Amino acid sequence: MLDKVEMKAIVEGLLFISGEEGIDEKQIADVLQIDILSVKDILRDLIDQYTDQSRGMQIVELAGVYQFTTKQDHAPYFKRLINSPNSATLSQAALETLAIVAYKQPITRAEIEEIRGVKSERPLQSLVSKLLIKEVGRVEGTGRAILYGTTKDFLDHFGLKSLQELPPLPEKDDDTSLEEADLFFQRFQQNLVDN
Repeated sequence: MLDKVEMKAIVEGLLFISGEEGIDEKQIADVLQIDILSVKDILRDLIDQYTDQSRGMQIVELAGVYQFTTKQDHAPYFKRLINSPNSATLSQAALETLAIVAYKQPITRAEIEEIRGVKSERPLQSLVSKLLIKEVGRVEGTGRAILYGTTKDFLDHFGLKSLQELPPLPEKDDDTSLEEADLFFQRFQQNLVDN
């Protein structure tokens, strides 16, 4: 049987891995194999600890689900991070890759590399970590390569309501069409940095 200190540590971990979806009391009780009253007691202790101590996180209950959130007092610092040059700008390789994904989605890494003519693993990882692209499926058959597509964050980042707002590519299928797409993304990105 786990003691209360161990159970609190496990609940902290459960709250962390549940992310934005959160976790409810019944799920915690099922995982720990304890009753709901004990879960309520553990959650109350954790909420008090995070409230009383100088911590950057807090535990909140929203619609019966508990989750970690940042504290409102720290919001200006989070905004600075989001608006910092490192998080706001994309490398040329990432912009090229993003343009290809935006116009050709769903698309595999191999197809992107064929268009770009160079390896694209790092730009793809960067775009996924910035939540601009995501896995949208898998190719049928051997290897089941990941198919990439853009996200809602991509639309928000570039101020688009839908993919239909992307500027049309010229009829001819050559490198200039992707260069124009790169310029489009660079202009939008510069506007975001300037504002």
